[in-house]
Amino acid sequence: MSVIAVTGATGYIGGRLVPVLLEQGHEVRVLTRRKKALRDVPWSMDVHIVVGDLADPEAAKELCSGAEVLYYLAHSMGGTKDFGPVEERCAQVLAAAAKAAGLQRLIYLSGLHPDGELSMHLTSRVKVGEILESSTVPTLTLQAGLIIGSGSASFEMVRHLTDVLPVMPAPRWVLNQVQPIAIRDALHYLSEAAGLPPEVSGRFDIGGPRAHSYAELMRLYADAAGIRRPTILPLPVLTPWLAAQWVNLVTPIPRSLAVPLVESLQHDCVMRNHDIDTVIARPTKGLTGYLRAVELALAKMSDDTVETTWVTAHALESPADPLPSDPQWAGHTVFTDVRERDTKARPESVFKVIQGIGGETGYYSLPGAWALRGLVDKLVGGVGLRRGRRSRENLALGDAVDWWRVEEIVPGQLLRLQAEMRAPGRAWLEFSVAPTDSGSRYTQRAVFFPHGIAGRLYWLAILPFHGRIFSSMSKRITNAAEDLDHEPQSQ
Repeated sequence: MSVIAVTGATGYIGGRLVPVLLEQGHEVRVLTRRKKALRDVPWSMDVHIVVGDLADPEAAKELCSGAEVLYYLAHSMGGTKDFGPVEERCAQVLAAAAKAAGLQRLIYLSGLHPDGELSMHLTSRVKVGEILESSTVPTLTLQAGLIIGSGSASFEMVRHLTDVLPVMPAPRWVLNQVQPIAIRDALHYLSEAAGLPPEVSGRFDIGGPRAHSYAELMRLYADAAGIRRPTILPLPVLTPWLAAQWVNLVTPIPRSLAVPLVESLQHDCVMRNHDIDTVIARPTKGLTGYLRAVELALAKMSDDTVETTWVTAHALESPADPLPSDPQWAGHTVFTDVRERDTKARPESVFKVIQGIGGETGYYSLPGAWALRGLVDKLVGGVGLRRGRRSRENLALGDAVDWWRVEEIVPGQLLRLQAEMRAPGRAWLEFSVAPTDSGSRYTQRAVFFPHGIAGRLYWLAILPFHGRIFSSMSKRITNAAEDLDHEPQSQ
């Protein structure tokens, strides 16, 4: 077995690949900017964690030291407008560190792409591959199309477009051919690549058993989900930019991610050969068809067993700013709304309700107001309320809850959510529960750090709504906890 280093371990693919590698008996090292980001990950105690930035030569050196294989799974798409130069810099740093450490193999996950002019996203993916290949370390580049699995960006884009729009005016690229691959098959090729001999290198296309048009992907999703097939009307007038705005509005995919995703669909993206079959055998049960991949993804969602989602990559990876729990708030101007209620409900019942907030459950107050604020956030390029939750019942550090991110969670005691919506300031919503002689004391706190005069005016503008929203929220959450206590206990 090998010592394997993984970048992008907090992302959608990396978060699923690491446990596969561990199960195969490999020793795994991962890189993260904040160790806390992995605190609630089930496999965090089984890996060696290197803390640092991907563009930091010292962190790259520590990650590669003693390793034999390195997976390059990190990318900056959607995180910054100039992701190309950022990705190139990170690739150069890792390539130099891998060469200096004498690694036996680099494995890079790239994307299927046509010849000729490419989108910014695919151009960056190709350039990163070229940089890694120039390191002289044997490099295997796996070029995948749309990855279909519970929580993947491609699956969520198809799912929401199909669920929401029975009739969909669409750009002509919905007729282009794409070759999706099930997440389980992508993980098969990635994990098997670690055992290849050094002389095997180069670029290999990977994909599912057949190609489909994007319109067909939506129709097949509808079949798997048991809903009516959408009527798709290809229109020549919808530019990639306009289509991306539509995707941003209708799906949970934010504009910063929708634009590069849509640009990547302007041409057919299919496997040009099956050379991968000569170096890595197909899965024992064969490749998973698209329809089956969708059925498996929907089953994961139904069973509430989704391991990672497309939003995982940004979980708690930015440096920490002053938190609302800081006693002095580091000199910040701060606005708060605090609500306390005593309830007869047990603390565990109160926290169970708290932990289930958001997603399909909502926020126990004025759902129309929340929906309107989410729509406004989408229109200005924010994440909106459609991101939902990874799990209906449980939360972990770094999980997304609509436009919130779990910044801290202490089971049975505390949940603090940091807002990722567009606003002239930084906001948190914190819930805590403590036992009392007669039940529990529930405390709810909204905290806002305004940015300049715009932030102060924003707080004053929404202040009239807080009385109803936060008062109703505290009352209904405690009532729901009391109702939960009165439900028959399963034996």
